[in-house]
Amino acid sequence: MIKIAPSILAADFSNLKSEIQKIEKSACMLHIDVMDGHFVPNISIGVPIINSIRPHSNLIFDTHLMISHPQDYIKVFAKAGCDLISFHVESDCDVAKTIDLIHAVGLKAALALKPATPAKEVFPYLPNLDMVLVMTVEPGFGGQAFMEDMLPKITEIREYANEIKPDLDIQVDGGINLDTAKKVLLAGANVLVAGSFVFQSKDPAREVQQLSNLY
Repeated sequence: MIKIAPSILAADFSNLKSEIQKIEKSACMLHIDVMDGHFVPNISIGVPIINSIRPHSNLIFDTHLMISHPQDYIKVFAKAGCDLISFHVESDCDVAKTIDLIHAVGLKAALALKPATPAKEVFPYLPNLDMVLVMTVEPGFGGQAFMEDMLPKITEIREYANEIKPDLDIQVDGGINLDTAKKVLLAGANVLVAGSFVFQSKDPAREVQQLSNLY
C-alpha cells in the first residue's frame, strides 16, 4: 500500500490549519520536520506547533526529528500528539534504547539515514523498527533536487527487510514528484514524503491523489 505523507515544511506557516485541511482527506500521514540548528543547519518547528495543529487533523503525525539528542525529547513529542517518530542513526544517542523509548510511550519508531550513510547501518535495528526513512536530499532544507544515486540504497533495505521483516515501511523524503515517486516505488519504497510538490501546487489534494494512484 502506498502511503503519502505531505510535509508541512513546504506549507504556508501563516495558515497551517487551512493548509492541513487541504490534504486531510487525501493523505495518509502528515510529515512534520523538526530541526534543531545543530544536527542540521536549519531550525524549523517544535512541540508548540504540533500542539496547536493536533486538534485540527486526524492524520497520522509522522514526526521526523533532525536533532542531535532525540532521546531527550521522545516523551514531549508523544505528549504533543505524535504517532510515529523518526530519528537519525547518525544522531548522538543509543539507537536501540531510543527505539525502545519510542515504543514504550506507545508510538511507532523509524530510523532515518542521511544520503552518505550506508544502508547496512540500519540493519541491526530492523526487527524492532516500524519504518526506515531514506533521505534523497541532504536533510535541513526543502525544495532540493532528488538524488538518484539513493535508489540502490532503497532496494538494498527492501531486500534485507524482505528476509526478516517483510511488512517494514520504507519512506523516502526529498525531491518527490510524480517522476521521482515512480522510481522510488520501483526501488522498494512505499511511503512518500512530498513537500513542495504538494503544498506549492494549486490543488494539493489532487497532487496527493496522483501520487497515491501511481501503482
